[in-house]
Amino acid sequence: MKTKSLLFLFVLLSMMTFSQTKANPDDAAIKKSLTYFVNSIQSKQIDQAVSCIYPKFFTIISKEQMTQILNMTYNNPFMKIEVQDFKFGNIEKPELITGEYFSITHYFLKLKCNVSSLNDDMKKKMSSALTAKYGANNVKYLANESSYLINATMKACAVSKDRKTWKFVVLEKEYKKELVKILPKKVLDKF
Repeated sequence: MKTKSLLFLFVLLSMMTFSQTKANPDDAAIKKSLTYFVNSIQSKQIDQAVSCIYPKFFTIISKEQMTQILNMTYNNPFMKIEVQDFKFGNIEKPELITGEYFSITHYFLKLKCNVSSLNDDMKKKMSSALTAKYGANNVKYLANESSYLINATMKACAVSKDRKTWKFVVLEKEYKKELVKILPKKVLDKF
């Protein structure tokens, strides 16, 4: 009786473990598309990165403006930003809403922001802005390199019509008013 109970418990635990590790094809497709987006930014291929953005987003900010913003951020000679690490967090199960699939995707970036060409006043303003955005525990100043090390916890909404190709909108609370125009309420309520 004891052997049968142990065998049953072993089989049950094995089934539970297997069911939790089964790969989700949506997760793989979202990871592939988001990795392409981050790698495009990292390699300064801004036009490629812009092509990964959800097309409806360009009704809020034009494609040209978005390209300029990303260029000013990642190709700025006064403030060099480098993506040092990129990891995935939770990827929510895609939900079909009005003909498109939406999934909230959590990810983590480790960024290094070299500010050596900025004056002290600008460095202080940069420090305040980074601390306000990412939290004091996630921003560290490396004086010997005149750089900030930033641990950014991020969220994006992945959107797809076919569940193969995914486009993204970075979800930030300060832009929620604008995102109301392009994302379903059900999605916006999740962040």
